[in-house]
Amino acid sequence: MAESLLLVVFCLLLVAGAIISKERLRASTAEQNSARLEDEVTKKAAEIKQLRDDIVVLTANQPDDIREQKTDWRELVLAHKIVETLTVQLAEKDAEKITDRVQAMLETQTASAKLLEERQRLEKELSEANARLAALEEKQIEDNAMGEAAKNAKPHEWPPIISLSEANGNYFKSGSAQLELTFVDKLNGKISEEIATSLKNYGADIVEVIGHTDEQPVSRSNSTMDKNVIDVLSSKKSVDALLPADNAGLGLARAISVANVLRANAALSGITILPLSGAQLILPGDTVTAGESGAVENRRRIEIRIRRRLAPIQ
Repeated sequence: MAESLLLVVFCLLLVAGAIISKERLRASTAEQNSARLEDEVTKKAAEIKQLRDDIVVLTANQPDDIREQKTDWRELVLAHKIVETLTVQLAEKDAEKITDRVQAMLETQTASAKLLEERQRLEKELSEANARLAALEEKQIEDNAMGEAAKNAKPHEWPPIISLSEANGNYFKSGSAQLELTFVDKLNGKISEEIATSLKNYGADIVEVIGHTDEQPVSRSNSTMDKNVIDVLSSKKSVDALLPADNAGLGLARAISVANVLRANAALSGITILPLSGAQLILPGDTVTAGESGAVENRRRIEIRIRRRLAPIQ
């Protein structure tokens, strides 16, 4: 009887040992799962903190523009929703479900960012297209006004010639194309205004600046006109670089000097200005000289003529 009782006690001890071992294994596994979930909770808590920081930045830097405010507000609301969703999802016990949901949210956010970027690109293209359209419409209005002026002008009606002679105080430095300051002021003032008015009234778009001289010979043996005329006309060099050796060159150099002043005047923006030389050949009143020596102030002049562009030869 005693032997049977000892056998029963031994069997019970074996069963109890097996149960204790199993429970210890379950406890160890539970501890590992708990540590992993705590890891996930820490990571998601960090994401929540970052998103909340981003919300603070977005709120503090809202732009003044109403459209931009609306865009930023939508982004702010989206960020709040992400925070709320992550907070709810942290209650999940299943780490795989949390990972899948966070991944899905990130993919949705990425797609939204791409759509926003595409919309901004399209808005920029639309703005640029509207700007080009406005410029074209403005040019069309100008062209229509010029065409209307040309249509209303009488066939025999010509813009008046503006004659600026030394006899009337329009001086160049002796033997050169350098303008006196008073002449420059006059060109930038009432002369430019008069030219602009004639261009508008007659539907014209060409200004011819013609330099005339008297018949006194130019006392210089070598000319720099061929070498420097293009650079001076394009304002890469000063007019002082033009040293003519004859009256034809002197007339052209002075015409270029005046043309450059007019070209820089805002009232004549976009107008074609052509410098020409009449040398010593044309007298005031459009007659050809038969020869007249001596210094004659009214022959040393700039004439400004206004016309319409000629149609190109077909």
